[in-house]
Amino acid sequence: MHAAPRLRPPPPKSHTPQIGLMSRALGFDFGTTNSVLALCDGPSGAASPLAFTFEAQKIDTLRSALAFWKAAGAGARNIASEIGPWAVARYIEHPDDTRFMQSLKTFAASPLFVGAYVYGKRLRFEDLLEEFFEQLRRHSAFAPDAMPKRLVIGRPVAYAGATPEPALAARRYREALEKFGFSEILFVYEPVAAAFFFARNLKKSATVLIADFGGGTTDFSILRFTVDKTGVHAQPLAHGGVGIAGDNFDFQIIDKVVLPRLGKGGKYQGWGKQLDLPAGVFSSFARWNLLSVLKSSDEFRDLKKLRKDCLEPEKIERMIELVEEDQGYPLYKAVSEAKARLSHQDETDFVFDPLGADFRARIRRDDFEGWIAGDLARIEASLVATLDQAKFGGETIDRVFLTGGTSFVPAVREIFERRFGAARIESGDELLSIASGLALIGERDDASAWATAD
Repeated sequence: MHAAPRLRPPPPKSHTPQIGLMSRALGFDFGTTNSVLALCDGPSGAASPLAFTFEAQKIDTLRSALAFWKAAGAGARNIASEIGPWAVARYIEHPDDTRFMQSLKTFAASPLFVGAYVYGKRLRFEDLLEEFFEQLRRHSAFAPDAMPKRLVIGRPVAYAGATPEPALAARRYREALEKFGFSEILFVYEPVAAAFFFARNLKKSATVLIADFGGGTTDFSILRFTVDKTGVHAQPLAHGGVGIAGDNFDFQIIDKVVLPRLGKGGKYQGWGKQLDLPAGVFSSFARWNLLSVLKSSDEFRDLKKLRKDCLEPEKIERMIELVEEDQGYPLYKAVSEAKARLSHQDETDFVFDPLGADFRARIRRDDFEGWIAGDLARIEASLVATLDQAKFGGETIDRVFLTGGTSFVPAVREIFERRFGAARIESGDELLSIASGLALIGERDDASAWATAD
């Protein structure tokens, strides 16, 4: 379950030169959707996320997005970059000359991902993560000598993708992040980190189930926390997970609502007969990580060659325009907002102007829950397997802590209320708990005991 005990502008002047000096470790939650850095205050031991300033507002979570563009004097090949809300702002202001990427973490453990081309240069996952972290460090205003020497990174129990390789992800993370001077890099299961965050306020011993719902994965950990006069002690009992979460739910909305408007299921004329359009390009369009790199793919080039032979060419032209005009982020925003509305409404209208002035779709929550029924079943099966691994049933779980944005989906929450009862379920700090827990673990003398082998 766990192992035993370059393309960047110069950094700004730090506004908080002492940041990090009292901390042994930096917690880094690199999420599919959002990313957070956290530190522990040495004297108090309390963990808190690092604050960033965007448009005069303090924020503690950053969108896990990267934007590249050509800019004179920006460095090698005149390519500049930004992350988070700065990347989004750059894209919104200059959509035509900005290369926008998101959901990068989904590629971490994939042996099939060999890189993305940015202005003719192939950038590997390691390169993208290094650039992301450098910009993260710059915006966090760390003093040059204040970065803690121990880095604790969250990792899912089960990576997303068909054939993920955890050891590959670890190698990629290390290559990207060792360059920042860390003498120790530890990988900790994300739900374990969330459990440590949850346990900081425990007043009595409890067996706790943590369910972490990210953008790409759903992870579970069961830990026994014992509270005595010497403090809180933790014993891991089981870990489990599945590569399904919020992005899969988004996929279902795009597949059912958007793709029919873009030609999915259509035909083209070839070899003297009508043939089905290739399904793979539509599947890639509906997944945020693949949509980010679809423009330079062979499947997209093949689709453009087929458009003159399509029986409904106007639909394919619309899809090609969306990809070539980098409409991925606006589509992501529209889908995410519709999904969020369905968490507290029975139905909602989905409108996305690039699909046409006459386009409007009514989405009912019942329909949405039917679309994600298969995903919900796999999530629940993983939960059952985790309970079985711990060799006990739900009646022995004292507390259930749900974290991550997808935990707000009513159908997801219903799984836990049905099994454990609403009274045992808690949630809170859904976007900050993992990073804070990673920082708490990093301060411990036995931090390495909570790290995974890869």
